[in-house]
Amino acid sequence: MIRRAGEHGLLVETGSLELSHRLDAALRADRPAGVAEIVPGPATVLVVAPGADQAWLRDRLAAVVADERGKAGAGPAEGPVVTIPVTYDGADLDSVAALAGISADEVVARHSGRELVVGWLGFAPGFAYLTGLDPVLESPRLDTPRTSVPAGSVAIAGPYSAVYPTASPGGWRLLGRTSVRVWDVTADPPSLFRPGMRVRFVREGEPPS
Repeated sequence: MIRRAGEHGLLVETGSLELSHRLDAALRADRPAGVAEIVPGPATVLVVAPGADQAWLRDRLAAVVADERGKAGAGPAEGPVVTIPVTYDGADLDSVAALAGISADEVVARHSGRELVVGWLGFAPGFAYLTGLDPVLESPRLDTPRTSVPAGSVAIAGPYSAVYPTASPGGWRLLGRTSVRVWDVTADPPSLFRPGMRVRFVREGEPPS
């Protein structure tokens, strides 16, 4: 389904994160004329194209979706893994361990022991929702959010992990912190993360496995 979204946008309802990633990558590789912004979500992709022929663009998007849907199940394209070193001294490390019924050391091992994938960006500029968190670590958000979470804080909530790109209020549970700058307005692009990218956390001082 492709719907109008405002005056200049079309919202493609992909129905899955994998197809959102495939459509996003395909459109960025061969950007249709007039497209100014592509915003993938967990089951949608918003395409903003001021002044573009909406009927032509709708047909183009439908064709790309059909082509990418035919590749379903092939998995994301392989690429480099972004390694994020973490000092695991977060304020909620022990509470996450208690909720999971495991030790704090095992929380760290499970958080740093697998590759995650950038699902989409939202909430704040550069805030990436990282999918693939070990299910044992899934934890609810805090009942009362903190008024300020420092930039670089590494956190989890529900089935996701994230790195806070800037200081902001937040209710995610803090496992640690990183010195890696994931949001830099002077960089191009400003976000270190992009949808579909693979990410691996490692304990600070340990080489990636």
